[in-house]
Amino acid sequence: MYLANKEKIPVTPRGAGTGLSGGAIPKCGGIVLSLERLNKIIEIDTENMMAIVEPCVINADLGKEANKYDLFYPPDPASLDSCSIGGNIAECAGGARTLKYGTTKNYVTGLNAVIPTGEIITCGGKLVKNVVGYNLMDLLLGSEGTLAIITQATLRLLPLPKERVILLIPYKDIESAANSAFAMFRQKILPSAIEFAEKSAIEAAEIFLKRKLPYREAEAQLFIELDGEYKEQLEKEYNTIGDIALSTGAIDVIVSTGRLEQEKIWEARRCISDALKEKYKLKVSEDVIVPRNKIPALLKGIKEIEKKHNVTIISFGHIGDGNVHTNILSESASSEEWKNKCPLIIRELFELVIKLGGTISAEHGIGLAKQPYINMALDNTQIALMKNIKKVFDPNNILNPGKIF
Repeated sequence: MYLANKEKIPVTPRGAGTGLSGGAIPKCGGIVLSLERLNKIIEIDTENMMAIVEPCVINADLGKEANKYDLFYPPDPASLDSCSIGGNIAECAGGARTLKYGTTKNYVTGLNAVIPTGEIITCGGKLVKNVVGYNLMDLLLGSEGTLAIITQATLRLLPLPKERVILLIPYKDIESAANSAFAMFRQKILPSAIEFAEKSAIEAAEIFLKRKLPYREAEAQLFIELDGEYKEQLEKEYNTIGDIALSTGAIDVIVSTGRLEQEKIWEARRCISDALKEKYKLKVSEDVIVPRNKIPALLKGIKEIEKKHNVTIISFGHIGDGNVHTNILSESASSEEWKNKCPLIIRELFELVIKLGGTISAEHGIGLAKQPYINMALDNTQIALMKNIKKVFDPNNILNPGKIF
């Protein structure tokens, strides 16, 4: 980095390459800096309940290693089997368990990083509290590889819950599924995850997995995960959830306590993005977020946009925290037609989201893909402050240039 800064050579850091906003694409040429070999779990500290890892440790591998010590790393993006911790930190990734456990930023207590001018910085450590000076570590979280290259992370772990139950609940329509989820919140039930998928998403998952899925005729499905220490408590919670679901339009409630059966149910939700990618010739994915009580209005508005532009839009995602993955799809549109139509659809979607009190990206970042729309979500003062922060870290604009702004 010292040499690249001196010679003004662009450097694009790249981890596992699973990002969805183009953050690891070398727009300005120069050097692509692969971090693939920085892939060691350095330590699982059971006394402090912390892990020290290099940036290209795969999320699921950290989870499995922590489990050996009855510990638990909660952030779980759908791509957890292939995405890296460094990329999760760069995008401040979330996942299904965000509802109960929060996102990546809630688990990072320390970072080692190289800044664009070549100096090495160490922020935090195995510390639960730290208020010495400005919080530089938090600036790096979600900075999409534009401020520093992360070389090591210290992560907080939690005790592994002893019990887990998965509920699969099919509904006659999407509105009933959304209303059912809100009714659960009003009863002060906090599952570790509430995910939803509409019928078209489940149909694509069936094709991808090459097996039939339960209640494929349902217009929407909820995937609910409960975890905790005591079986009796979970039984009480899932019985309450079942009563709420059946009173708000559910067709049935499937309760799964067996590990293999749970993995099959969860696999159907996790594979949807890949399934849509395989089924459709063209796919643009947006990860918009609104206050969760605005989900019904968002889904209704998305269907209106779909009808207006005569395209296929399939939604699924984290109904528990208001984050909907909206996929604009085509099996046959010509590249020229798609090129003209897609930006209009995206802009209308973002206008709807902002009108509902939301914003344009919950966990995928801005990168290249959302760059033309950032002014819709941030005012000029905020953008100017962010650009000034970038200049302090990277005076020659060599680290992942052309991203975000």
